Amino acid sequence: MATASEPQSISTSSRNTTAARLTTTTSRPQTGSRSRPRTAATSTSYSDNEIICAISESRGVSPTIGLSFVNVSTSEAVLCQFTDTQTYARTCHKIKVFAPSEIIYMKTANDSNLISIVAENLEVQRTNIAMNGIERKYWSETNGHDYVHYLAFPDDLESLKLSVAGNYFATCCFSAALKYINLTMELTFAPQTLRIRFEPSEGSTMIDLSTMASLELIQNLQNGKSRDCLFGLLNQTLTPMGARFLRSNVLQPSTDAEKIRKRQQALSELTSKEDMFFTVRSALKSFIDADRVLAALVIISTRQDFHFMEQSISNVLMLKMLVDGVKPIWQALAGASSEELQMIRQLCDQENYMEVESLLGRCLNADVRYSSKPLELRNQRVYGIQAGVNSFLDVARQAYKELNADVNDMFNKLKEEGEIAIELKYDSNRQYYLRFPASEIEDKSIPETFINTYKKNKYIECQTLDLIKMNQKLKDAHNEVICLSDATVQELIDQVRSTIHPLFKISESVAMLDMLAGFAQLVTTSTNEYVRPEIHLDSLMIKSGRHPIREKVQHQHDRFVPNDVYATPQNRFHVITGCNMSGKSTYIRSVALMAIMAQIGCFVPAEYASFPISHEIFARIATDDNIEANVSTFASEMREMAFILRNMSPRSLVIVDELGRGTSTADGLAIAIAIAEALIESKAYVWFVTHFRDLPRILANRAGVANLHLSVDISEDYSKMTMRYKIADGYEEEKFYGLALARAIGLPDDVVEVGTRVSKALHERNEARKRNPRATAVARKRKLILNVREQLSHARESAATSEVGAEALRDWLRRLQLEFTVRMRAIDADAEAAVGAD
Repeated sequence: MATASEPQSISTSSRNTTAARLTTTTSRPQTGSRSRPRTAATSTSYSDNEIICAISESRGVSPTIGLSFVNVSTSEAVLCQFTDTQTYARTCHKIKVFAPSEIIYMKTANDSNLISIVAENLEVQRTNIAMNGIERKYWSETNGHDYVHYLAFPDDLESLKLSVAGNYFATCCFSAALKYINLTMELTFAPQTLRIRFEPSEGSTMIDLSTMASLELIQNLQNGKSRDCLFGLLNQTLTPMGARFLRSNVLQPSTDAEKIRKRQQALSELTSKEDMFFTVRSALKSFIDADRVLAALVIISTRQDFHFMEQSISNVLMLKMLVDGVKPIWQALAGASSEELQMIRQLCDQENYMEVESLLGRCLNADVRYSSKPLELRNQRVYGIQAGVNSFLDVARQAYKELNADVNDMFNKLKEEGEIAIELKYDSNRQYYLRFPASEIEDKSIPETFINTYKKNKYIECQTLDLIKMNQKLKDAHNEVICLSDATVQELIDQVRSTIHPLFKISESVAMLDMLAGFAQLVTTSTNEYVRPEIHLDSLMIKSGRHPIREKVQHQHDRFVPNDVYATPQNRFHVITGCNMSGKSTYIRSVALMAIMAQIGCFVPAEYASFPISHEIFARIATDDNIEANVSTFASEMREMAFILRNMSPRSLVIVDELGRGTSTADGLAIAIAIAEALIESKAYVWFVTHFRDLPRILANRAGVANLHLSVDISEDYSKMTMRYKIADGYEEEKFYGLALARAIGLPDDVVEVGTRVSKALHERNEARKRNPRATAVARKRKLILNVREQLSHARESAATSEVGAEALRDWLRRLQLEFTVRMRAIDADAEAAVGAD
């Protein structure tokens, strides 16, 4: 195999043979039982990027995973290596974030559990992701290092060498991905033009695929085309780079508190300085897709035909448009005081792209620009190169100009001679053609000189024989100009490649600015208040928080009811009860969505908010059967909870909705209690919604547990229910809200009455069993002791970090001792009083 310092390409004629030898397309592998089940469509379309992902793993119970993503469309490569579990949760998350169009792996791993699980979780058949196995010899660490040395930006090379050193699997994947692109796509990257970065597993929140779908981060569950999802709400961006950057952040929020603080500071400045905000948005409107423009210039194709020549000059025109668009952004950020905005302005300084601007100025005419209109684009390509560079080119352009003049003269003559109001139009396929309203010939026949006629909407389009001949002459003249321009254009591109590095960094900074300006657009145009959240060590507090997506959908019809959230290490497991349709699911989803918004640097819909950094976010919400996978509701619930229990940590945020509904009441309650106990022990922040009335009572005496409910007003005769959608302390006291709802929606009265009698009888029997004051006292004492233990542990940590003084700590301990003694005596007194009453 050739070294990376001389990337090889193959001829077009041998492409099919080489591709067949390199790859073997596999059918979708069967998925192992340990993978996490799908609960809803998780497709997250990522424009039309061509992204190749290479994947490999070590052997062992906790395998080391290597990943490499090479985006051919934007000239960017990301290398990852981390240790994963047998469920490959983090691996699937990374692949989902980058949304590759093709995944390659070693042929020898075709039947591995990794490939099976990736195939199932990414739904490769439904999403048309190709998965190909290639020969082991292309996975070379040595060649991977050579590629890094050959392709990386000079400024990034030393830090990249340190990052990839020792990361064997990521480096091998990088080698395989680039070789695959070279041999099957017939593309190579010019030296020192590939944006390469090593992305460690730390630094971002892990959100698994099911949670992405349940929280509607990228796609609405009911309507895949709807913008009613978190990405749709936040995507106020004006550039393709900004949208891509936002999507990546939504799927993997940052865990770097300093990075979040800088973004919040920049967002605060944009929302407070109206002139700067509008100037920035105006400058971004005309900014083109810089990533694609730069990628087109640094990728070298082996098919250098006429289309390649034509596209090359278009790329140069787009580069000029890109360079011209940087200065307005630099000017818009004048006077910026936040660190993030100052950094973006510094990157957009003219000295960073002066060499490229100078090269373009010496070769291109000052007034040429890229255009999306076919005729205008053709003219811009023809007159792009300055006069005097090539005398033959000047002659060819003069011929092209004269032919265009002849076409216009011919058209004017036709217009004067005929009685029909014709127009001269142009498109890329037919070139010049004629058009006139169909109403012009309602009582007449079409003139014989008009050929190739057909009706399109209210118009008739046609040509003449002379016009067809002129089109051919124009095409030949245009092609000659392009061929004569090509040498100059290719020389310019070669010169630009050596000085293009700063433009990639400018593109990244503009993407960041666009995302922040989009946040500012959302915050300033929202009818309700958004607030800058604090990043706290261990407290999650929200005052008057609102579900961001539901509020957007509902604001036209009804006012959204805000709610408070409070969680600390001593109050971390929340059991949520309440009537059906009272808003429990909306409440817990809003907590997770606001946490994600806070960690990407956005403000949140609330009056006040404070969040700890969550390193994992899990949601178990969906309760439907998975018919395709032959998995029942209960089996799906258990598989998802097994996944969460294996992967959660004290820094996780977990929301669980209606666990245990898919099986019998007794089994469901028992399993819900067992899982709740495990979640409590994990010390993660958990919001646990349940309809099991006994669950909040059983867990009430556990340390760290808080009982909450969504309030509802029910009339005395159970004929009317009013949902308050407001969170309140304690569990739901109403015993028969299910029957009340059944009556309110019109279930026959005799059926409801029978149900009410049975329910009351069962309730009285259960209450009689629970009347044991001594057992209740023991449980209350246990919870009090556990609470004191946690408070002492927290005090010890505070003392170790010098957060409190010694004297203040002693006073607090005395108060805690006195309070503990008083509460223990009160429990004993209550128990004795209850026994005496019996």
